Amino acid sequence: MQSGKVSDTPLEFIVEYLSKAKAVADADPSIPQELKSNLQQALDIASGLDDYLGIMSNQESQPLAELYRKTMDHDWQKVHEEGKTLFRLPKECITGHVEGQVLKMLVKMCRARRILEIGMFTGYGALSMAEGLPEDGRLTACEMEPYLKDFAQPIFDKSPHGKKITVKTGPAMDTLKELAAAGEQFDMVFIDADKPNYINYYKFLLDHNLLPMHGVICVDNTLFKGKVYLQDTADRNGHALREFNRFVQDDPRVEQVILPLRDGISVIRRVPWPLAGKSGQDAPSRDEVFWGALGKPILDRLRLDGKVAYVTGAGQGIGRGFAHALGEAGARVAVVDMDPAKAEKVAEELSLKGIQSMAVTADISMSEDVQNMIDAIVSKWGTVHIACNNAGVNMNSASEDTSLDEWDRTFAVNLRGTFMCCQAAGRVMLKQGYGKIINTASMASLIVPHPQKQLSYNTSKSGVVKLTQTLGTEWIDRGVRVNCVSPGIVDTPLIHSESLRPLVQRWLSDIPAGRLAQVTDLQAAVVYLASDASDYMTGHNLVIEGGQSLW
Repeated sequence: MQSGKVSDTPLEFIVEYLSKAKAVADADPSIPQELKSNLQQALDIASGLDDYLGIMSNQESQPLAELYRKTMDHDWQKVHEEGKTLFRLPKECITGHVEGQVLKMLVKMCRARRILEIGMFTGYGALSMAEGLPEDGRLTACEMEPYLKDFAQPIFDKSPHGKKITVKTGPAMDTLKELAAAGEQFDMVFIDADKPNYINYYKFLLDHNLLPMHGVICVDNTLFKGKVYLQDTADRNGHALREFNRFVQDDPRVEQVILPLRDGISVIRRVPWPLAGKSGQDAPSRDEVFWGALGKPILDRLRLDGKVAYVTGAGQGIGRGFAHALGEAGARVAVVDMDPAKAEKVAEELSLKGIQSMAVTADISMSEDVQNMIDAIVSKWGTVHIACNNAGVNMNSASEDTSLDEWDRTFAVNLRGTFMCCQAAGRVMLKQGYGKIINTASMASLIVPHPQKQLSYNTSKSGVVKLTQTLGTEWIDRGVRVNCVSPGIVDTPLIHSESLRPLVQRWLSDIPAGRLAQVTDLQAAVVYLASDASDYMTGHNLVIEGGQSLW
């Protein structure tokens, strides 16, 4: 502990008392050397922990470091004497490096998009959490002192994440009532304000549903200098926090753990209250709407953890987007493409995200390649659960000029190839009694896109829809669902070539959405069709075209 520093956390008090005990022992020659040695070892372990945590945690950003220095160098006593703050604010109230990184990590782990902070001080914690939010995330900070909002704002303005923060000044309970009246909810709440009111803030959050199911509350200082568990304490804040911790522990709506970091951080997670097992009241009836199908909330049903998937034509465009989407949802993904370099590149992209992947080279118009593809996947991962048959070709020509070679090549990939993939993957799936097949058709299966002329493509994609419908009805009672996705015109680099620029303007005039589809517009559809959430859907053609087929 730094010389002259006042102890504030349980660990700092341990270091202080060990240092005093060591000094007494060193001054007394009658104390056994073994005791002195043990005291020194205990002191070394305790005094080195905080510094080690700081070194081993991600380092703070430049704006956070600047905000920390500004806070520590500020004369808070003078500010209070000048009447600029209602209270004398000790600079030790700042969240600090390690705790800030913990909060940032929790934001990311919770995938939080909306955060509420009760008690901002100079904004170190707020900015730390904002750094963990996505670009469209928002953090609302409640702060009693208007001076602190002005103090923090220049640093917020320097950070690319500061725009995510909105500071509301005034009594926190007034702000909570305002937020509740507006129907706001927050994925994560951080409480670090006046200790006696912790319990009131907590009750209001839960009672008024400001925290949704599975939302998280983090509460600072819940070990409060050790006074929450020392029986002889007379400290008002210590008693308030002891009562708070016990109330949360007995609340059937949540589960909690207290982390012994600095002065203690409670992590509290809201659950469907009967699951907590802490209430004598009768639980609701075993209704799947309440509990979720098979006990899974809806977002969990969209997860693909443990599933094995492949995507053909995955080296670029829509297929690459599908491969990323399935992998992000938890599946292991085989990236299939005719071009081995493209397949390897996408597989490497997935690996960078921590997704189990493999690259497979295959021409799906060749029956031997299709079977080898399935065999390679089964050899590596034991099975196939999700078949995403996306590969396709499109060669435009006027109908009177369409050659048999163009017709045959288009059908060999788009329809014959899709059939062979469905059949090869379906044999594996039928044997295991489970599978999801997703074929890529096209808006051209519903309308005749214009002004381009693409007879072979349009006809082949209509065949993909009928193939999907037939297999979907034939295999559903054996556990295999077959569906397809029909995208509209997708924005790719090719679309922006000089030769196609006039066509793009014509297409845009035919699309109610006023824009072309992005690959990312299609990703959620393939995850839904691959997941258990779509178990009652089969033979369906899911059209995603911005309304173009309606005009």
